[in-house]
Amino acid sequence: MKCTILIADDDAAARTVLRQILAPQGYEILQAESGEQALALATAVQVDIFLLSIEIPRMNGLALCREFRASEQYQNTPIIFLAGGSDAALSQALTFGGDDFIQKPYTAVTVGARLKIHLERLEYSKRLQRVRGILKQYLSKRTLDAIENSPAGKLPEPEERDLAICFTDIRGFTAFSEGTEPGRLFRLVSSLLAAQVDTIHDYGGYVDKFGGDGVMAIFDGPDMIRQCCMCALSILDIAGLKEVVGTDEMRRFGIGIHTGRAVVGNIGSTEHLDYSAIGSTVNLAARLCGQAEATSIVVSKAVRDAVVEDPHFNFHTERQVAIRGFKDPVTVYTLSRIDI
Repeated sequence: MKCTILIADDDAAARTVLRQILAPQGYEILQAESGEQALALATAVQVDIFLLSIEIPRMNGLALCREFRASEQYQNTPIIFLAGGSDAALSQALTFGGDDFIQKPYTAVTVGARLKIHLERLEYSKRLQRVRGILKQYLSKRTLDAIENSPAGKLPEPEERDLAICFTDIRGFTAFSEGTEPGRLFRLVSSLLAAQVDTIHDYGGYVDKFGGDGVMAIFDGPDMIRQCCMCALSILDIAGLKEVVGTDEMRRFGIGIHTGRAVVGNIGSTEHLDYSAIGSTVNLAARLCGQAEATSIVVSKAVRDAVVEDPHFNFHTERQVAIRGFKDPVTVYTLSRIDI
């Protein structure tokens, strides 16, 4: 595809010189003699690079640059000013968001070299954005935030937080998978995991990891326990939708929820890291998932006590259960919905 360049300058002779330099190099050239005309062209056609004169009528180059930078469409598009004014005006132009300037007289070598540099930078930026878009599909939002907000080259330090942890699992999945064609099984699991991920995000949580047919989800913030419980109930609702699940064997969800302190940080080596939560809170949530029968939610007493007054929740079937890895029995409840 051709690269489109917009030249905005009220000097027709200057525009002609630039067009004669650039057109033979395969660029698509747009010309504007005023700021308003340039803005209209940039709205109608996708521009890859701008060449702006500072002193153009009806919205000068500074105002035009600021307008482009305020739009999502042209936030990163190269803007090169055609120098002809004072040094102060040129300095102000760069402050307003300009990337570079070209001094008169224009030569093919100078103009071509400047454009090549900025277009290569733009392509590199686009590649990074594409990679980031792909990584967003593989990494949780919290992981991306931790990486992007950490000092350059330094991994974020582990920290202790209050979290609500939810584990989901399908009862009898191993037996079901043995008798199911692998391609069909993959499609069923992928569809079911996708529905869970969307639900988790809807309730303000994030997916820490997939565990085969199940999910580990984390919620934080002041309303995390309520959000986690509402999410779990909605996942059970999803399990009842044939258009999502598609088979009775895949509806047999067991869900476990616990809340408490956990350490969030990088686990692994410099060659391969996982940004995750660890600790007894996480372990107990996973064990409670194992205690849940098909199409049920088991929660700890800490969860029940935190939201027991919420009119949407019914906590019942209190019982003491022995949990592997925990010395004392754990008090648990079954969570169900109260329709209001």
